[in-house]
Amino acid sequence: MNNCTEDDDTLQNGVALFQLIVYIPVLSLGIPLNMIAFWIFCCKLKRWTETRVYMINLMVADSFLLFSLPFLLYFTKYDYPTDKLCSIIRNIYFTNMPMSILIITLIAIDRYIAIKFPLKAKILRSPLKSASICGFLWIALIIYSFLRPAFQKEMEQFCFQKQSIEPNYSMLFSIIFGYFIPLGIVIFCSVQVIKCLKKKITTSPHETKLIQKAIKIVSVNLCVFVICFSPFHIALLLRFAVDVHRACSLLLEATISIKICSCIANSNCCLDAFCYYFAAKEFPEFPSLFPTCILKRCRMNQSQESQPPTDQVMI
Repeated sequence: MNNCTEDDDTLQNGVALFQLIVYIPVLSLGIPLNMIAFWIFCCKLKRWTETRVYMINLMVADSFLLFSLPFLLYFTKYDYPTDKLCSIIRNIYFTNMPMSILIITLIAIDRYIAIKFPLKAKILRSPLKSASICGFLWIALIIYSFLRPAFQKEMEQFCFQKQSIEPNYSMLFSIIFGYFIPLGIVIFCSVQVIKCLKKKITTSPHETKLIQKAIKIVSVNLCVFVICFSPFHIALLLRFAVDVHRACSLLLEATISIKICSCIANSNCCLDAFCYYFAAKEFPEFPSLFPTCILKRCRMNQSQESQPPTDQVMI
């Protein structure tokens, strides 16, 4: 048996209402917030930095994701058939959510390198390198989104609705490499950055205040990332397990959990603009959103540690 039936119309209608309740404010807030973010990062900031490059790419990904949400809502509510329009919207959706995840991961890595290895950061980091990495990711994800249907054994009847219970191993690949590995990287980099910043707390009230704000920003970014994306990808893993074991009795629950958790994941379009706008506002001088004074001290400490000990200090 390749298909299971989902016949609880009351529950399905309730989920559709929940999606509508969530997506209306997401679209209402997300569109103006992303427009403001574009204006800030494209026009207001004077210097091109790594974070500025990442943020512009993140805003592009979030904007395309916002564009696909009304179609996703309509397609799932009215059982829209799989056609060319469906394929286009599905490719946009399945390109831009992974791109948002990967860009947030790149921002976390960039912060880690800048604060942990300030001397090597000048070699490892540059706006051109950041743009090249983003360009490579865009090309790779776009190609994968077009090739993804080829890995499916059969075409689904309705858009954004997987009715067959044939395990989709390309989806498992996407879940692991598209989220859980980036999740581990984001957690590691964020924790290391927070530890490093706490060690730099000084007696200076001004520097201490800047460091505490930086710690708060990194912590909030990490929490938003985990809270938004983890439930959705766990729900996808649940659906994969249902398909592998052909557990038709759990299909409805798995499908509903995916739809509900996707609402939480897609709300990240709004939260990105909030998080990184305030980060840029607090630390406009430093490309990775950390105080310049901390980096100078790190460079001094590292340069002192690299010098051999001498009996006299040359001035």
